[in-house]
Amino acid sequence: MAVGLWSTVVIGVLPLVGWLLWWWNDVWYGLVMATLRSSKGDTKLPPGNMGFPILGDTISFLWYFKFLRRPDDYINSKRHKYGDGIGMYKTHLFGRPSVITFLPVTNKLVLRDTESFKYGWAMIELSGKTSLAGVHGKAHLRLRSFVSRSINQPDALRQIALAMQPRMISALQSWTKCRKITFYDEMKKVSFENIGMYFASIEPGATLDRLKKYLAGVVSGFRAYPLNIPGFTFYHALQCRRKTQEFFREELDKRRKNNGENDQPIQDLMDGLMNIKDEEGNHLSDTEVLDNITGILLAGFESTVVVTTWALYYLAKYPNVLEKLREENLSLKSNKSELLVTSDEILKLEYTMKVVDETIRLANIAGFVVRVATKDFEYQGYTIPKGWNVIVWLRNVHTDPKNFDHPLCFDPDRWNGSMLPENFQAFGAGPRICVGNMLARLQIAMFLHHLSTGYKWQLVNPDAKVKYLPHSKLEDGLEITIEKL
Repeated sequence: MAVGLWSTVVIGVLPLVGWLLWWWNDVWYGLVMATLRSSKGDTKLPPGNMGFPILGDTISFLWYFKFLRRPDDYINSKRHKYGDGIGMYKTHLFGRPSVITFLPVTNKLVLRDTESFKYGWAMIELSGKTSLAGVHGKAHLRLRSFVSRSINQPDALRQIALAMQPRMISALQSWTKCRKITFYDEMKKVSFENIGMYFASIEPGATLDRLKKYLAGVVSGFRAYPLNIPGFTFYHALQCRRKTQEFFREELDKRRKNNGENDQPIQDLMDGLMNIKDEEGNHLSDTEVLDNITGILLAGFESTVVVTTWALYYLAKYPNVLEKLREENLSLKSNKSELLVTSDEILKLEYTMKVVDETIRLANIAGFVVRVATKDFEYQGYTIPKGWNVIVWLRNVHTDPKNFDHPLCFDPDRWNGSMLPENFQAFGAGPRICVGNMLARLQIAMFLHHLSTGYKWQLVNPDAKVKYLPHSKLEDGLEITIEKL
């Protein structure tokens, strides 16, 4: 009798409870929209489902990203169920009611409207309220102008190119002595040594290693569940941010002590931030300097390393592309007696830059970015309520067959000029497009120049699995054997 009763519960009641829980969020947020309708007339939420109470759609998200390892199927399952329609769906992710945008036009709409949609989720807490990500209006224009001049303009790129190549060349030479390396780990050392020197004049050693550890902790928080509770990743990220700020506070005090209060020539990015003035001659506050040096280092900490890692992977998988890349770069090298190349020379290598852009497209470092609606926003009869997260699904733009033929194939020739600009959103769009986009492309191209002209490599694990959280990364870190040509 007892067995039969429990069987009835399991077979009949539990599925019913699950079904009711699944629709509870939809009912609750339906009531929210009913309130909006009464005050604003006919309006409704985008199609979709809010998932379970509290958890929302997080289980489904993790299922596709972490367990099935098919991240594109997450958004495609929604497209199959609800259609493309207006290019957005309602959902409940990362602890908040949200709207996902996924088509080029809706993504661009959100990214360009910086008044209706501002940075949200963990971005401001981790980057800083007075960082480029956190400020708006004139303050943002002032900071962006300086940072762009410091890292993205032709004169700055020429200086950076010459400063960064010696470590790249030295690393490549040392790797051949080991023969077998984990490329991601080794490239990260090289990249961070260059960033540390150019941005803050920190020499390789224990001090730089300490900063690297702190920044790695902060980066881990950008895709973590936002719970500021001991034991959770986001809590650890905030603690690492505090230590990073303390690190640069000590450096700031030391520079002030050495230089006094008078303006000094700009030696690195941190000096530049200390000396920048607005129209009235006012300097940045200490908090602004600390937030921005931290935010800029975070932006460059891992992104170029991940893309460069994928570049080696794809070039090993597509030898015809490597052959064309090597041929173009050897033609440049044959005209030079010295090892170093200039940024002007690198950026003129058309096929090399196509390889870089194609790698960035497929790597999808930022699979999505998060904004918060600052007001009720209406679009084609649907409303994104004030305070909701807007998850701009960049990855779909780059992997959608409607935007690219055979999108998962590595084909640099697709960049011959026929591609629509809005179908490439790796650096964002609008006034907050990544300020370091040219620097990132240059760094990758410079490394590929020295690699392709002097070395050959093979994948140790050609079928290595991919982890998609917090970003797309080969599980083995790209183990390779490498030797001189």
